[in-house]
Amino acid sequence: MIAASFRAMGTTVQVTGRLDRDIASTRELFEEVEQCCSRFRSSSELSRINGEAATSIDISPQMGDVLQVASDIRDLTHGLVDAGLGAIVSAWGYDRSFEKISGIAEPANLKAESDWSVDGRSLTRSRGTKLDLGGIAKGWACDRAVDERGALIVNAGGDVRSASRKSQVDVMDPWGHRVARINLGVGALATSSTARRRWMTPGGEAHHLIDPRTLAPSASPIVSATVMTATAVEAEAGAKAMLLHGVDGLAWASSRPWISGALAVWADGSIYATNGIEMEAA
Repeated sequence: MIAASFRAMGTTVQVTGRLDRDIASTRELFEEVEQCCSRFRSSSELSRINGEAATSIDISPQMGDVLQVASDIRDLTHGLVDAGLGAIVSAWGYDRSFEKISGIAEPANLKAESDWSVDGRSLTRSRGTKLDLGGIAKGWACDRAVDERGALIVNAGGDVRSASRKSQVDVMDPWGHRVARINLGVGALATSSTARRRWMTPGGEAHHLIDPRTLAPSASPIVSATVMTATAVEAEAGAKAMLLHGVDGLAWASSRPWISGALAVWADGSIYATNGIEMEAA
């Protein structure tokens, strides 16, 4: 077994593989996906798309694949996880890599422009719709690394995809305490949190998780949500949707057949989990 780590997509990617070429191929993949899907690289395909005024745009095969997954995720979460909220995310200040964000004025008169669809190598969208593929692209890259590039386990900032029956994942709360050790095995897990990536506006703190129903940062009492699924892109989306569901988040996750386990940490430190997740003793 060989383990390595590198920086990509604004986070640290940890990879376990059998051979050096598995690690190298995974690293190449993340670079390819970042060059395609980053909002923060001016040379990326996504930056080109978001910078164009056209409502119908030809896209690369890779972008077409990612956007088809994003469309499926939007359907799976009934619109709660929508890649078409890029303009809203930027309006709230997340228009550059996180370490460069400073305090901003709270946006006003926001409009929900998120009418988009993809058909093979063609993207159609309403005027003003911009895309944000950060979490979806990251999960998608984890899945491709395991399915196509020889990686056994990939952890990209908490988005985990595993092909090893022995894999375990420690789940930490926002204050640095381990709350669960999960025997993941073959499958995926992701955690979404509003405790990090926060910045100030005149109206108070903002964060990166925008609720499409309010066009504002989520006010959910859940500050960290973890879900287990078959793929990393589903886990990434499930964790966000569970957090956005707020007080009903755990019940929602329990009712989704594609989610095999879930854990929620509330702002007051309370921790709740579905059956199948072993909690750490206090």
